[in-house]
Amino acid sequence: MYELPSVPVLCDESWESNGLESYVSYVLRNERVHPSVTWSNWWKEAQWGRFSLIMIIPPLAILYACFTPLRRETAIWSVVFYLMSGMGITAGHHRLWAHRSYNATFTLEVVLAFLSAAAAMGPIIWWARLHRAHHRYTDTDLDPYNAKRGLFWTHIGWVIFKPRCKHGRVDISDLLNNPVVMWQLHYYPWLVLLSAVIFPTAVAGLGWGDWQGGFVYSALLRLFFVHQTASCVNSVAHWIGDTPYDDKHSPRDHLLTALLTLGEGYHNFHHQFPMDYRNGIKWYQYDPTKWLIWLCHKVGLASHLKIFSENEILKGEITMELKRLREKQDALTWPHPGSSLPVLSWASYQSQAESRAVVCITGFIHDIEDFLEVHPGGRHLLLKHVGRDATSAFFGGIHDHSSAAHNLLAMKRVGILRGGVPHISEEKLVPPSERLRVVHINEFRSSNVAPY
Repeated sequence: MYELPSVPVLCDESWESNGLESYVSYVLRNERVHPSVTWSNWWKEAQWGRFSLIMIIPPLAILYACFTPLRRETAIWSVVFYLMSGMGITAGHHRLWAHRSYNATFTLEVVLAFLSAAAAMGPIIWWARLHRAHHRYTDTDLDPYNAKRGLFWTHIGWVIFKPRCKHGRVDISDLLNNPVVMWQLHYYPWLVLLSAVIFPTAVAGLGWGDWQGGFVYSALLRLFFVHQTASCVNSVAHWIGDTPYDDKHSPRDHLLTALLTLGEGYHNFHHQFPMDYRNGIKWYQYDPTKWLIWLCHKVGLASHLKIFSENEILKGEITMELKRLREKQDALTWPHPGSSLPVLSWASYQSQAESRAVVCITGFIHDIEDFLEVHPGGRHLLLKHVGRDATSAFFGGIHDHSSAAHNLLAMKRVGILRGGVPHISEEKLVPPSERLRVVHINEFRSSNVAPY
């Protein structure tokens, strides 16, 4: 049911990078990719053991619950054990074994291995192997839960159906050499039976005499909710939310996903900084898994908590902020650059001023005909400077105009005065809105200016 590689490898030894083809392309070119699951072939492609566990048992449990009273003690215990088994996945499978974001004592490893078995989501080594492949081959066909295959596939399809191709190879040598991981793998079916079914049922039965409620609510229905919420990390976290650190791939940050998954919903951050033991790095972000790991560190059960450099995290944030600003910037209309405007002599400028309202400011000739009637100071102030150099008047001689006025003035450029105004300062020559611009590296290259 849980297939493991015979040796821990990073990639196919027959592949060597030639700079032209990626490893993913190489594997997919040489690997058979099965057709998509359809209504006509789904029953052939189903992995019936998992299909039964996930698709058949929960409806039966819900039906059984209709005839099983829910006692208050059982409800509380079911929620508590739901959180405990969920933490076995988030703090254990995910942040400890898949990403090595902290070190755990032997005692903590055993507890997390037991609790993760109570979630019945596969042995540590199987789960971590697939998750490492997910990070290494994100959004490709070598990604076990490739978001490009759709929400159903990422949420549950990849579990209940056969993989469309072999999962990408990753190094799991550390897991193969971990005694707790291998112990859990060896006894996994029995651990699941004990931790997921017998233990929660026995607590309710021996504690307050509710054997039936313990079995239905604390075991079966709890498992259903653990499976659904944990699966939201692979599905919902790649579907809704923001991309505050990078938008190259599908992971998203969203509070709803964090609430559903015990703090795993800040997925955009996690994919950029996967070895950070935190998912929610802001003080207000909901990440109980982070709080649990921190608490274990304080009592000596965890050590070497990995935290990514704040400097690098802020680089990711500012990169995305600049990208969004660039999109806003590109949506605006900007003044004509000087290189696209005609060059006029002083005589030509004055000749044009005889037939229309044009004014020279900072060496640019501006057509203010349509602004005469809406000028806050009245049209007479503008008409006094038609055909003249009004630079000094604009920059404080008569009125020290606002940045908005300077930006608006630049939009009315129709020409450049030959010789310009060589004594004008750079600050006055460039409108405020253009003094800070988001510039792509290709624009530097086209202008032969080094970006660094």
